[in-house]
Amino acid sequence: MKLTLISPLASKSLLGGDFFFRLPSLGLLKVAAATPPEWEVSIIDEKAERLPDDIDADLVGITAMTPAVKRGYEIADTLRSKGKTVVMGGMHASKLPQEALNHVDAVVIGEAEGIWPRLLTDFKRGSLKKIYQHENGYPALDKLSIVNWNLYKGKRYLPVHFVETTRGCPFNCEFCSVTSSFGGRFRNRPVDEVEREIQSLKPFEQRFILKNTVFFVDDNIIGNRAHAKEMLTRIKPYNLKWLGQASSNIAKDAELLKLCKDSGCMGLLVGFESLSKANLSKMGKGFNKPDDYVEIVKRFHEHGLGIDGAFVFGFDDDDEDVFDRTIEFTIRAKLDVCYFSILTPYPGTRLYEQMEAEGRIIERDWSYYNTNNVVFKPKLLSPQRLLSGYYKALKEAYSYPNIVRRLWGNGSYKNFFYPMNFGFRQSINKTTRRGQDFNVPENIKNVGG
Repeated sequence: MKLTLISPLASKSLLGGDFFFRLPSLGLLKVAAATPPEWEVSIIDEKAERLPDDIDADLVGITAMTPAVKRGYEIADTLRSKGKTVVMGGMHASKLPQEALNHVDAVVIGEAEGIWPRLLTDFKRGSLKKIYQHENGYPALDKLSIVNWNLYKGKRYLPVHFVETTRGCPFNCEFCSVTSSFGGRFRNRPVDEVEREIQSLKPFEQRFILKNTVFFVDDNIIGNRAHAKEMLTRIKPYNLKWLGQASSNIAKDAELLKLCKDSGCMGLLVGFESLSKANLSKMGKGFNKPDDYVEIVKRFHEHGLGIDGAFVFGFDDDDEDVFDRTIEFTIRAKLDVCYFSILTPYPGTRLYEQMEAEGRIIERDWSYYNTNNVVFKPKLLSPQRLLSGYYKALKEAYSYPNIVRRLWGNGSYKNFFYPMNFGFRQSINKTTRRGQDFNVPENIKNVGG
């Protein structure tokens, strides 16, 4: 039997079709890996290719995060009108399964491992249920099938492999859906199995800095320090260049920073989120100390590691000056990369529940829930000011002079971070017009501060 898996395009997102860094997704590869061998599997990613008019498949599976789900529903409606059976999974459908069931035949809530084969069996028997979900907690991460990267052959992604070593997060930040989706503790894959997966990866043909590069998709690769140290020690012999995400706490552990560097780490994304202690305390990330941020960046650079500092605009303590303060910090701290986003109340988060209760949500079109549009009424800014300030900050951060100011003198991978910055600059220029988003929601134009 034939199975087609589809990843729809979040067309309004800065990370959509025009994004300079066209990266593969690990999620559908994992679904394919959990599929019994009698199924013939293909994957269509609208970020990298056009959806064909006719899909030759017995069953279609669609995954979608919130900004792409509207397009996912459109695809599902079209395919079902042609007689196809369509199922959906992913973050959004998991949080709003009844909404998704208006467009698809079945919904997978949560992680696919352990329940996806059951759905396929029911489909073959003609007894497909509406909802599939784990009855007792979260699945174990041992004995997972190794993903088949050949399914992405010819899709012209950047040559980066994605590998997962942990799931879950205990921090439960108010704007983040990771804890509610994957649990409030870290679940670790056995290090032996992670190592075997790395051994299975075949180097890409491209011969430049990204050859043999791995991105570890864990939300916090050092969440379990003992597990992280064992894994980083084990991957040293494989001559990887790798990237990942970590909490700011890693800067306190010189041994971990050295292990990162010795195992091939080029840099890590760190969620600084805000320069305001009040914002950090309210969101549940009080362990971040803004007074320590410059020292954290310095320690990364002392170990030859780059750092991508992530900030969110639109928290209740953010005022007119937040954009200038943040830009000034990125230059003074010499961040290798800075990633900005607009606070977005995703379904399933404490933030969404709070803003819904306060009547502050002003946009119901999910395609605008992409971190580069305003879908709620801020406390100290108008929606228009938040939007224009966000784009002004992006353009200033990625001006040629400020790219040089941030990177000049850093001891990290310049032949990686300079192209990365110029790539961000290209994407920002493509998706902005005079500092404004080209897809401004109509209903924010008349909303006051």
